[in-house]
Order: sequence, then C-alpha cells, then structure tokens
Amino acid sequence: MNSLEANIRNNKTKGELNAIRSNGEIPAIIYGGKEQNEKISISKKVLKSSIEKENFLSSIIILNIKGKNQNVLPREVIYDILSDEPIHIDFLRVVPGVKIRIEVPVEFINHDKSPGLKRGGVLNIVRRKVELKCPSEKIPEKITLDLDGIDIGESFKISSVKLDSDVVPTIQGRDFVIATLAAPTVMKEPEKPAEAESVEGEEGAEGAETVAADGEKPVAEGEKKESDDKKPADKKSADKKPAEEKK
Repeated sequence: MNSLEANIRNNKTKGELNAIRSNGEIPAIIYGGKEQNEKISISKKVLKSSIEKENFLSSIIILNIKGKNQNVLPREVIYDILSDEPIHIDFLRVVPGVKIRIEVPVEFINHDKSPGLKRGGVLNIVRRKVELKCPSEKIPEKITLDLDGIDIGESFKISSVKLDSDVVPTIQGRDFVIATLAAPTVMKEPEKPAEAESVEGEEGAEGAETVAADGEKPVAEGEKKESDDKKPADKKSADKKPAEEKK
C-alpha cells in the first residue's frame, strides 16, 4: 500500500483555502463510515506522483495524520480548468465489510507468447476497466489477462477472470467480453484480371468512335468533312459579280 503524510486543515474561507494551495498543499476531505468528515491537506508534489499511476483511483492508500494511520480509497480528483493541476481530492474511509463499487484496470501480459499476435493479429480491447462490487478491504489492484497461447479468433470474457467469491462485476446476467484477438484489419485489394482490362479498353474505344457531341462522327486531325467542300464561300464573295459581267 502507498503511504502519504497528511495535515489537518481548519480553513473557513476561500482565501484561507487558496493560501493552502499557494503553500504547495492540496486540500482534501475524508468521508464515509460512522466518523465525521475530516478536512486535510497533502503535499502537492508527493500527491502528483501518486495520481500519475494508472490504478490510483482503485488502490487503498494509508494516510498518516498526526501519527495515526487511516486506510482510505481515492474517489475523485478535481483539476483546475486552466492549469490542469489537481486542486482537491476526496477520500473514502475503508470500513471492513462495507461493499463499494469501483473500476479496476485491466492488464495484459505475455504479448510475445501469443501465436495470434505473432501472425499479425490485433488485440481489440473492449474494456480497459471493469467495474466491480466488493468489500473495500478486498479491492483487487488490477485484472490480469494472460495472452500466452492465445490465437486469432479467441476472446477474454468476464467468466475467464478469477475473482474472490465476494468480488463480483456490477454487470450481471451476461458473460460480457473484455477483449478479443482479431484478424489483421488491412486487406489487400484483389488485382483486376488482364482480360477485364482489355475488354474495358475496347469498349472505351468503340464508344469514342460512335458519336461525337454534335451527333456527327468524329473526324481525325488533318481530315476534312465532306460538307466543308460543298459549303459556298462567305456571303460577300457569293454576292459579288464577276468583273467580266460589269463590262
């Protein structure tokens, strides 16, 4: 268990609360059980290193308050909107026998021993955390799934996870999937047969020779249309009488 030093705080105003933060402390509160809520503060530097751990919100922490140890469970961390720094934290007292709901992270081991992954399979993680209902003193640190021998097409369901008898998933009535080992997602596009390509090329050529935009047969460059030879000269030339006639 992780252990943290905590101090009792007696602030009553917002200004006093800000002063605590300015001194490098994070205000916190302990609640739950039959005892009254306790206002405390913890070193920001020490607490931040604990918060960065993946299973922080599912691990029991020992708080040392004036020489007295108290087991607590972190329930919520509040962050500043602008700086994204932690500014407050709630702790739940661990009372033996009292069941709580908690999300436990899922961990996968032995990736290098999976024949499915070696053949290019993809581990599709459906749930990175599983919500459990259990006594606060029996919270599992994590759910470990072993990939040793797992091949493509196989999956991990909640029924394959070994849990204590009084530790149960909150989802009941169905054997839900946690992860699957799927086939590679990138598929090669089939090559087009050579015969199909030649047929398409012939059809395209025939279509080009059949009809032009104006409904006439297209004329190759350098050729003249028959109609061009029969067309009279421009109107001015046609109307002009030969010089001989004027005489």
